[in-house]
Amino acid sequence: MSSQDIPEENLPAEQEHAHGAVSVADEKNPFADPGLPPHEHRIQDIDERAARRSERMVALLFTVSMLATIGFIASYVAIPHDKSIFVFPIGHLSALNFALGLTLGLALFCIGAGAVHWARTLMSDVEIADERHPIEAPADVREKVHADFKQGAKESAIGRRKLIRNTMLGAVALVPLSGVMLLRDLGPLPGTKLRHTMWSKGKLLVNMNTNEPLRPSDVAVGSLTFAKPEGLEEHDENFQTEIAKAALMIVRLQPENIKDKRELEWSHEGIVAYSKICTHVGCPISLYEQQTHHVLCPCHQSTFDLSDGARVIFGPAGHALPQLRIGVNDEGYLEALGDFEEPVGPAFWERG
Repeated sequence: MSSQDIPEENLPAEQEHAHGAVSVADEKNPFADPGLPPHEHRIQDIDERAARRSERMVALLFTVSMLATIGFIASYVAIPHDKSIFVFPIGHLSALNFALGLTLGLALFCIGAGAVHWARTLMSDVEIADERHPIEAPADVREKVHADFKQGAKESAIGRRKLIRNTMLGAVALVPLSGVMLLRDLGPLPGTKLRHTMWSKGKLLVNMNTNEPLRPSDVAVGSLTFAKPEGLEEHDENFQTEIAKAALMIVRLQPENIKDKRELEWSHEGIVAYSKICTHVGCPISLYEQQTHHVLCPCHQSTFDLSDGARVIFGPAGHALPQLRIGVNDEGYLEALGDFEEPVGPAFWERG
């Protein structure tokens, strides 16, 4: 059905507007302006049933966008990152990347297609020519802008076409969730990893140099020994991550020289085990002074007293080194009696 088949009285009224058309050239206007072509009504302007079909189509596109966004989130959560699929003719692809690209692309495409279909079939398509005006906006221009805005909102039918409005808002509101989900790729959620290391009850103390379990006799008075947890090897994929938290320094003191009561209880025959990671910025501590029982961080000279709970006596470090409680197993090897009771390393936002 076209506008020519509809009686004149049933057609929507044309909008009257001045466009300054000049049909005949003269000295003042050497170029003729034929003006705008006659407006042709669309089927949706004439038949409400066609308008409703267009409305349902737009709503369907927005609904598909919402479902695609939900599919994006579900794919991100459910599909393993190492799973692959074969897609002809491309070949093998990451199943996760393929699903994310497909669902996000479909969500964005449906929003765009829905908006275009809405504009082309339901919004007013009457062309309006407006005269140029100065940059300043007098009161009458502002009133005209407000009136034009209200007229545009009315012609868009966003208030009357509630199905389109609601599905559009739902689609536009859901799409940003795709970007929020992508923030997860900044790294795995830490959980409680920052609070724990590989040390646990029964873990043997292994010499970092010899890779052999330590006995009390291996630690001489005044010596500094570095240790790692049993089962942690240098060829392990997570070695650097774990050793950065679990690195241990072991010093043997005379029991009568230990001033801190808890330090003495957590030691074995004067052998004390402390985190090697400086509590300032995480540098490895490696300098030990036998006479004073002080250890020094080489980065910023933070100094800790190992005879007094490894408290800070100099430098920018904010708190003492965490101590590991140790003992001896039935075979005579030094072992941990648990994990550190507080997070190791630099300042932690919820220590203790």
